[in-house]
Amino acid sequence: MMKNMYDVMQLLKKYHIFIYTGNRLADLDLMEMELLELKSANILPEQEYYTAVLIIRRERRSLCNK
Repeated sequence: MMKNMYDVMQLLKKYHIFIYTGNRLADLDLMEMELLELKSANILPEQEYYTAVLIIRRERRSLCNK
């Protein structure tokens, strides 16, 4: 079960998706887009998609509030 960003990155890694641009907000955007692609292709179950997106959005909010 996913609980944090590390878990989201491990999920993407499972599908051979590695994201690092040097800009954390851009990384989060790219991760969300990749997750949407996986869900749209019916590779990623919807519940996993929604959980991962919520974690990403929580991380984005915490970065923007600093």
